[in-house]
Amino acid sequence: MFIVGLTGGLATGKSTVLSIFRENGIAVIDADEVARKVLDPGSKAWKEVKKIFGEQVLCPDGKVNRAKLGEMIFDDINKRRKLNAITHPKIQRAMMQMAVKYFFSGHRYIVMEVPLLFETGKMLTFMHKIITVICEDHQQLERLCKRNDFSVAIAKKRISCQMPLEDKVAKSDFVIDNAGDLNSTRHQTLCIIRMLKRSKFTWYFTALVYIGLISLVLGAINITYKLLGTTN
Repeated sequence: MFIVGLTGGLATGKSTVLSIFRENGIAVIDADEVARKVLDPGSKAWKEVKKIFGEQVLCPDGKVNRAKLGEMIFDDINKRRKLNAITHPKIQRAMMQMAVKYFFSGHRYIVMEVPLLFETGKMLTFMHKIITVICEDHQQLERLCKRNDFSVAIAKKRISCQMPLEDKVAKSDFVIDNAGDLNSTRHQTLCIIRMLKRSKFTWYFTALVYIGLISLVLGAINITYKLLGTTN
């Protein structure tokens, strides 16, 4: 099994592409979904966020108000670093645990959606291939304003905090242009799925894992026989 990283900019359509992979039976891991679970009320991360940022970042039902928290940390780099220190390690650990489960379930590969894949750089080592989802600049701005109810000024500021899309494209193996309609995006995604199916890397990786497991078993048996020989 190998991991395909899916990234892009804010509101470029990463979730749309991820849903197409999911529809086609591909195992997927959504970083945003994992982040929500990590911050479930009562969790360790939730308690730490509540302690550092106060009750004001909680909704009446106890869940973290992500919009409020985002506003609080966006213009304060120290607060942003504190939040990242709390959540990022836990999110990454949970995602890798999910990847291991998918491996032992027999999946050839998984698609892992990581919005800040290039910005943080911490998950890059695990990616065999990388897909970046793009759209036109004006579309990204319009979509973000509509989705998050941002003003144009705030949306532009949020977008500017991420790596420019052209830089992400230069570092990627595949690019999906989500500027058109859903059929166009689906067609591009299906083409990539066909290419990934032809990849031989999964067989090499699987073979190495099984060889490693067999070596461990044989080594354990050999040690057992030696110990039995010394006791006899």
